Amino acid sequence: MSALRRKFGDDYQVVTTSSSGSGFHPQQQASAHKKKRQRFVDKNGRCNVQHGNLGSETSRYLSDLFTTLVDLKWRWNLFIFILTYTVAWLFMASMWWVIAYIRGDLNRSHDDEYTPCVANVYNFPSAFLFFIETEATIGYGYRYITDKCPEGIILFLFQSILGSIVDAFLIGCMFIKMSQPKKRAETLMFSEHAAISMRDGKLTLMFRVGNLRNSHMVSAQIRCKLLKSRQTPEGEFLPLDQLELDVGFSTGADQLFLVSPLTICHVIDSKSPFYDLSQRSMQTEQFEIVVILEGIVETTGMTCQARTSYTEDEVLWGHRFFPVISLEEGFFKVDYSQFHATFEVPTPPYSVKEQEEMLLMSSPLIAPAVSNSKERNNSVECLDGLEDMSTKIPSKLQKMTGREDFPKKLLRMSSTTSEKAYSMGDLPMKLQRISSVPGNSEEKLVSKTAKMFSDPMSQSLADLPPKLQKLSGGGGGGRMEGNLPPKLRKMNSDRFT
Repeated sequence: MSALRRKFGDDYQVVTTSSSGSGFHPQQQASAHKKKRQRFVDKNGRCNVQHGNLGSETSRYLSDLFTTLVDLKWRWNLFIFILTYTVAWLFMASMWWVIAYIRGDLNRSHDDEYTPCVANVYNFPSAFLFFIETEATIGYGYRYITDKCPEGIILFLFQSILGSIVDAFLIGCMFIKMSQPKKRAETLMFSEHAAISMRDGKLTLMFRVGNLRNSHMVSAQIRCKLLKSRQTPEGEFLPLDQLELDVGFSTGADQLFLVSPLTICHVIDSKSPFYDLSQRSMQTEQFEIVVILEGIVETTGMTCQARTSYTEDEVLWGHRFFPVISLEEGFFKVDYSQFHATFEVPTPPYSVKEQEEMLLMSSPLIAPAVSNSKERNNSVECLDGLEDMSTKIPSKLQKMTGREDFPKKLLRMSSTTSEKAYSMGDLPMKLQRISSVPGNSEEKLVSKTAKMFSDPMSQSLADLPPKLQKLSGGGGGGRMEGNLPPKLRKMNSDRFT
């Protein structure tokens, strides 16, 4: 890996390239000449947030003093640790010296017949040594408390209680700080760049995570947040608005089995905040992707969280990560030298929104079918109504046609024709007029259907000779056929069929 470091005033920009390529990626070269902006979360996971103007709210830190001490930096923890023990020891040593001074033990320290409160305590250093021997339970046997000093016994009990409290507080604070799983996050790796390319036919945002230790992260879960400032339609400005990036929450892909490096994917679709993000628009966009990896440390059982972030300069369009896993004899080998390396792949420079619009424009039959879906549903309902109302046509009209199944076939033909018309985004004009007539549509449909079926009969009668027309005018269709000669009746039936 090679790196280039450029200085822009007080800011620095570090650009890293893969060992497989020569030179820099085009997007990395562009970012090298662009001044690094302020990040919300550093690459190491530290949040660049400072709380100011708290006023009276600072007292809340004292109400949770233990957590406050644990959150302090190590140098302040060590300073408080040493200072607390030093002050406590000096205070208790001075209390023993005051008792000896009040009783007059300091002036009669060499009198063998006098029984002091504490033997062999005749100045402040000797009182301090006595306290240390008592507190640390060393017990050299040269300095000891006697039964002639009740005030010394009370002070001894107070010293024991106070020493236990101080030990529990400070030693517990140091133990919790040393056992914090923050250092475990140092062995959880994130790729230096994120990549956008096609995967499974979909535009996908990808980045890589890895675990350097053999101990596993139990119940590892990953989440992504998009930080981007925006303005609401009401004019409210939202700085660093947080949006969720779906990395497999619905499918369970966010639950990781992190024994080898994994590539985390966010599919860019209509629900993604990157729906209208293209290669060109990414040059002017400003956003930050915050990645949060959580899990339970297998050895300690404590929850660990690792964080990193990717700015728009660290998202490479049209790139894909190198494979790092290879099969050896009896095991799988992970090559971490290629962990951050990427290579270019053919990727359309358009956003998903633009690709869908171009697809609709190239397929004109799709758009009308989608836009007129409601009209098609109404027309299908009309066809169902026609099929239902065909059963209401009088049986006499059905017999006059000579084919009782003709209305159903007509409906099936009209249904087939309408289905073809759906692909063009419109219905036949006759069905539109039928479906748009207000009022009692069933009666009008019956009358129109009866008229449609009676027209062939009228035309057949008009073609007969005048004498036969007179015979047919005197009665119904059934009497006319009964009065006709067999030959004419056969000719008439051939016309109708």
